[in-house]
Amino acid sequence: MRRLFIVLAFFIPAFAQTKHPFTFEDMMALKRVGEPIVSPDGRWVVFSVVDVDLAANKKTPHTWIVPTGGGAEREIISDQDADRPRWAPDGKRFAFVSNKEGGSQVWIADFDGAAGTVTGVHKLTSIATEADGELWSPDGKNILFKSDVYPECDSASGDNAMGREASCNARRLSEANASKVKALIFDRLLYRHWNAYKEGKRTHLFVVPAELPIPATLANQKNPSSFVVFPAPRDLTPGDYDAPPFSLGGQDDYAFSPDGRETCYASNHDPVEATSTNSDLWIVPVTGEDARPPEAKNITADNKASDSTPLYSPDGKYIAYRAQQRPGDESDRFRLMLYDRKTGEKKNLTENFDRWVGTIAWSPDSSSIFFVAEDKGRQPIFVSDITTSKAGEPTRITEEAGYNDDLVVAANKSIVYTKMTAMEPNVVWVAEPRASYVSSTKQKSPTFISRPLTPTLNEAVAGYQPDPFWFTGARGDKVEGFLVKPPNFDPGKKYPVKFLIHGGPEGAWGDDWSYRWNPELFAANGYVVIMINFHGSTGYGQKFIDAINGDWGGAPFEDLMKGLDYAEEHYPFIDKDRECALGASYGGYMANWILGHTQRFKCIVSHDGMFNSTSAWGTTEELWFNEWEFKGTPYTDRAMYDKWSPHLSATDFKTPTLVIHGQLDYRLDVSEGFQLFTTLQRLGVPSKMLYFPDEGHWVLKPQNSQLWYKTDNEWVDQWTKK
Repeated sequence: MRRLFIVLAFFIPAFAQTKHPFTFEDMMALKRVGEPIVSPDGRWVVFSVVDVDLAANKKTPHTWIVPTGGGAEREIISDQDADRPRWAPDGKRFAFVSNKEGGSQVWIADFDGAAGTVTGVHKLTSIATEADGELWSPDGKNILFKSDVYPECDSASGDNAMGREASCNARRLSEANASKVKALIFDRLLYRHWNAYKEGKRTHLFVVPAELPIPATLANQKNPSSFVVFPAPRDLTPGDYDAPPFSLGGQDDYAFSPDGRETCYASNHDPVEATSTNSDLWIVPVTGEDARPPEAKNITADNKASDSTPLYSPDGKYIAYRAQQRPGDESDRFRLMLYDRKTGEKKNLTENFDRWVGTIAWSPDSSSIFFVAEDKGRQPIFVSDITTSKAGEPTRITEEAGYNDDLVVAANKSIVYTKMTAMEPNVVWVAEPRASYVSSTKQKSPTFISRPLTPTLNEAVAGYQPDPFWFTGARGDKVEGFLVKPPNFDPGKKYPVKFLIHGGPEGAWGDDWSYRWNPELFAANGYVVIMINFHGSTGYGQKFIDAINGDWGGAPFEDLMKGLDYAEEHYPFIDKDRECALGASYGGYMANWILGHTQRFKCIVSHDGMFNSTSAWGTTEELWFNEWEFKGTPYTDRAMYDKWSPHLSATDFKTPTLVIHGQLDYRLDVSEGFQLFTTLQRLGVPSKMLYFPDEGHWVLKPQNSQLWYKTDNEWVDQWTKK
């Protein structure tokens, strides 16, 4: 799932008027805003805004607000970091996450609804293992949050069980931090994930009363914080499991029932998590007793693939969620499912809809579910009526370009959401239903009128909207590509090319914004940027996605070469003698594959790419991915690994190559980058390596990102602008 941002009118930096080519500093000046959350009365939208301080190499979130009826946005929590605001049901408070006193904790802000201001803030949790991902119960009594704890500490029961669990976790954490021995002992796989070692901890869900801390004594006014009694949180998901599972963002994998008495969450209980995508949905009652919670109930045990993002209907009758059907395949189609809480019946609402279901949101009357789905370089909003007798193709309700997400449906059935395009980060939009839809929710084709709720950047970026083009690719299939022109484009000139290759591989280029691989920024110093959605890309149907399985260097490579051929033939301003290929993750793999299979490029940039398929299998964490894509393990199905391993074509490496890798990348271990660089050096191929000791699969720190863009661009300039 993509991390989304909004840029508001007040946030437009000076470059919007100067119209100079987009720069890295311009991009860092944009304020990055999280998903909009509508107040219960529908009057206000709050969101977190991340400020980037390039000089300090720091990102800091604050909370902002904007009225839904129109008006200027403004900052309402500025004296401390404040992320992920979530409204209380009465609209008089909202919760947020802050590191103000060291370590992430849940805080409460008192809110004046008439003035739209915060009148005070209070710390709600003080847990040694930290707290985030907070969610307010619909009855206003409790707040749910996540914390990474030691599972052996959750065996306490009886009087003061919660207090003894908290003390156990605090002690274990303190001992680990104080120990001079940092060695870890593993007895299972998935001992590290994405960019961190698990260190014996599990993610658990806790519930805490939404009551403000109370002073234990007023005797010592010099240090009152030490005399505060915080409400004791209760572990709802004890056990040696992650509940919810690891996520890179997107919709929560847990939810409250409308009456606040139950939670539903995702958790994978398979014995070998590293080879399993089988997260199930579990329900557990929420009680206030100081004891272990009742045993959770698995409601999707019949499906051995992924079940995720549960969301209760407002009337409490159903749980909507997303599900896949193929065990072990993380890129199977996500379906919109409906679980009847009374009968246990499950229904597929997108049976005939050949796209991935993304973020979901219920209508206030529980009659329909809105969701986003990627479609040919865009991500529109759809709606599915749950009252139909047979699941069919949902209705598309937005037609404008861009990627929509972060849906919130207001009481009047308006949809507040975010939209980004390739020309600007996200803006808050609202889709308002016509009167006919408001009065008749069973209408098959509801009509919505969309408009921006906050001003757009318009022409702030001195660049060009990507031009889509179609060509005949591998297997005779139609394949889509995109072309971005440089600023001040002159069709009579010849331009060098940056040929970008997306990762995933089940991902896609499109009309969306990126801070890490920004096409406008790559084009800004005088390049045409070309991007191809090869076989395996999302948004073109599941058959097109599946085509890459077991064929990593086959159809996708053919698509890329044919797409570039098409662009060279149809765009006379392209200089085909000055082209460079750049890719990360699967794009890095394909850069390595290109290195051994064509000499048409003047240079290559390979970021976090697989070089040796066998060693990549042995050093990755999510083994299900490699074993699905290569149809087995190297010791049982070696032929597939060897067939598509770039390192076996090393004798054909000739193209100057920049290698980039991060030490904390556990999806594709840094050894893959070292192997590639060593091979290039021994073969005498011009090469350079950019190594980040403090980054994982993505380069996220501001100054590291600055160095990344600078090194990429200088490498391409060196070989294409001679």
